[in-house]
Amino acid sequence: MASLSQWVQGARPRTLPAALAPVAAGTGAAAWQLEGLHGDVDWALVIPRALLALAVSFSLQIGVNFANDYSDGIRGTDDDRVGPFRLTGSGAARPATVKRAAIVSLALGGLFGLVLIAIAQIWWTLVVGAAAIAAAWFYTGGKKPYGYLGLGELFVFVFFGLVAVNGTAYALTGAPSWVALPTSIAIGLLAVALMLTNNLRDIPTDALSGKKTLAVRLGARGTRRMYGAMVLVPFALMVPVMVVHRPVMLVLLALPLALSPVRTVLQGAAGRELIPVLGATGRLELIYSLLLLSGLIL
Repeated sequence: MASLSQWVQGARPRTLPAALAPVAAGTGAAAWQLEGLHGDVDWALVIPRALLALAVSFSLQIGVNFANDYSDGIRGTDDDRVGPFRLTGSGAARPATVKRAAIVSLALGGLFGLVLIAIAQIWWTLVVGAAAIAAAWFYTGGKKPYGYLGLGELFVFVFFGLVAVNGTAYALTGAPSWVALPTSIAIGLLAVALMLTNNLRDIPTDALSGKKTLAVRLGARGTRRMYGAMVLVPFALMVPVMVVHRPVMLVLLALPLALSPVRTVLQGAAGRELIPVLGATGRLELIYSLLLLSGLIL
C-alpha cells in the first residue's frame, strides 16, 4: 500500500504551477478589464470566482497526473523510469486504486467547474469543461491516447493556456478581454515548456515503449531548441501589453529565472539532470504569472 508521501509524489507537485499560473494570469486580465470598464474592481465578486477557478485547475491537473500514472503504468511505459516516482509503475499502489484517484480528482474538477458556471451564469462553457475533462483522461488513456501521438503539447497549450486563462477572465468579467489573449498564449507556452522537460528526459524510454511524444518525433536537439523558444517567447509576447500598461514590465523580473534552465537544456542535460530543470521551469511559470497578475492590477 502506498504511503501518504508516495501519493503526494504521485500527484506530481512540481507540475502544479501549471495549474495556478493560468488562473493568476486570467485574474489579472479580468482585473485590468474591470478597472478599465468601471473604474474599480469588485474584489468581493472576483476573489471567490478566482478561488473556484483555482480549485478546478488544481483538480484537473492532479487528475491528469494520476490518469497518466495509471495509463502509462499498465502499458509498461513506466517500467524503467529515470524521472520522478510513479505509483503504478513502481508497484506501490494497485492500478485500480490509482485509476479511482484520477476519476475522483477529475470529478471534483467538474463539480467545482459546475459551481463556477452556475455563479457566473455562463452555461455554454459546460461544453468547454467537458472537453477539458476528456482531454485530461485521453492524454494517455483509452485505446488511442493522443499523448502517444505527439499531440500532448498542443492540448496542454490549448487547455492550460488558451482555455484556462481566457476562461478564468471570462468567468470573472462575463465578457472577452483582449489582454487575456496574449497572456493566455504566454502561459500556454510556459506550460508546454514544462511538458517538454518531462518528455525530453523520457525520450529513450518512450521511444522503446512506442510512446511517440513530440520530443521523440523531434529528437533531443529539436526538443531542446523548442524548449528554449517556449521559455523565452512569453517575455516578448508581453511587450504590446507593456506599451499599454507599463506596470506589466514587472514580468521582466522573471527573465533571470529563465536563463539557467534554458542554458542547462541547451548544453545537453539528460536523464536525471533534467529533474531540477522541471522544478525550475515550474517556478518560472508560477513567478511569471504572479508578476503578471501584480502588474495588471497595479
